[in-house]
Amino acid sequence: MKIDNEQRGSCTLISVSGRLDVVSAPEFQKACVELAEQGNGQMAVDLGGLEYISSAGLRSVLFLAKKLKGSGGELKFCGLTGMVEEVFRVSGFYSMFTIVPTADDI
Repeated sequence: MKIDNEQRGSCTLISVSGRLDVVSAPEFQKACVELAEQGNGQMAVDLGGLEYISSAGLRSVLFLAKKLKGSGGELKFCGLTGMVEEVFRVSGFYSMFTIVPTADDI
């Protein structure tokens, strides 16, 4: 898994590629929580490069969303395709989060 981040106005855009699974989820969660603790309350995660997400990956997403919401922030997603998009639909994440087509729509 690879994680990059950039600032887009008041929102931190986190781009994730590869696999978000039991091995990589703790790294993803740690990186995102560190950004949130730096005062980045508005976050968007671009999952366009993500090939696979497991239940551990979904848990790390929920953990981050709760942390941001607790401090008045928000978590959004973009770039969902294929299996990752299907997992978000089946798990109910589509109705829980703001999801837009591309990072330009954030």
